[in-house]
Amino acid sequence: MTCEERLIRYAKIDTQSARFAGKWPTTDKQFDLARELFREMTELGLSDVYLDEEHCVVCGRVPGNVLEAEDDPLGLIAHMDTAPDAPGGAKPWVLRGYDGGDIVLNEEKGIVMRAADYPNLRQYIGQDLVLTDGTTLLGGDDKASIAAMMTLAEYLLAHPEVKHRPVAMAFTPDEEVGGLAKDLDLARFGAPTAYTLDGDHLGWYEDETFNASEAVVTFAGVSVHTGTAKGIMKNACDMAAAFMGMLPANEKPQTTEGREGFYHVVSCEASCEKAVVHLIIRDHDAGKFAAREAFVRACADTFNETYGPGTASCAIHEQYRNMREVIDTVPELVTRLVEAIRAAGIEPVCEPFRGGTDGAALSFRGLPCPNLSAGYENAHGRFEYVPVRSMEKNVEILLNLAGVISGS
Repeated sequence: MTCEERLIRYAKIDTQSARFAGKWPTTDKQFDLARELFREMTELGLSDVYLDEEHCVVCGRVPGNVLEAEDDPLGLIAHMDTAPDAPGGAKPWVLRGYDGGDIVLNEEKGIVMRAADYPNLRQYIGQDLVLTDGTTLLGGDDKASIAAMMTLAEYLLAHPEVKHRPVAMAFTPDEEVGGLAKDLDLARFGAPTAYTLDGDHLGWYEDETFNASEAVVTFAGVSVHTGTAKGIMKNACDMAAAFMGMLPANEKPQTTEGREGFYHVVSCEASCEKAVVHLIIRDHDAGKFAAREAFVRACADTFNETYGPGTASCAIHEQYRNMREVIDTVPELVTRLVEAIRAAGIEPVCEPFRGGTDGAALSFRGLPCPNLSAGYENAHGRFEYVPVRSMEKNVEILLNLAGVISGS
């Protein structure tokens, strides 16, 4: 089965995760893909195939066939969920030989992806693209990675003449909502290092992420009839708005780039009596990151000074840290990855990742884990697409990482 066929099959399985679900995995439908992958891995002949029926994690292993490499397995990890930022239930289709013009995704609804709005499209002229019908996201994030990994496994198992080290594979839930592969059993996974596969643009890789925290700032107001409110009412809506106004306007995702950190308000639920602001805090630099957390706490404290103790509370919890701190201790991981990308005829590109990966959390759990891009474009939206060649090239990169030696 080809990468294209696999992506289309996986994309049709709705696996959206959900924010603030209060349970892990956050949606039961992620098990639909987990069980399909378990079945497929078993039928292909992977060893140690396992489905964690409680935590929705799938593991398996392609046995190596080079004795001296038995203790040096290649670890690969991808996530099964898709983002909750656009509707799920993808209806994927393939455009053959893209001609460089606008793409009609849905003629009935008049949905068109305009080449002028998405300049990256020009890189893929002449290539086949897997697209949505414009009403949902596609789910190439991260099912393009799953398709590449499963195609790699099928190829190695079907070609014993190709010499390679063992390949440990895992598929995890809830990456899009902060799951961070927290329920991956590292002992069962069975590799001392690994690569996550996730992200845009073929040939890109990441060995550095943001430091990240989530903050929840809660305001307690006092409600009273508006006719007698003077000197009594404390409007939590006003407090939340004032707090958000204290965040620097030039330090938001839409005004920053590269290693510049930011504050980002994710949601605000407010009434006169109570308001809750959820925000995320990001910075690559550990010192600047600590200062950002302190600034948010200080902003919240001003409301206690103005309106009285207990008016505002601020809870901050760490989500992940900059993986660079760990990756720098195992430089051979990045060296191997760069060589594997170049051997596939692609020039590697590394930029500090303005986000996080499951690999950031896994690195600090003792599994150093740089990230290889999956090669999709426009993730988390209705104009997402995956060039078929990008998936195929990722299979080639993974073959190179597996230490392939041509056999006779």
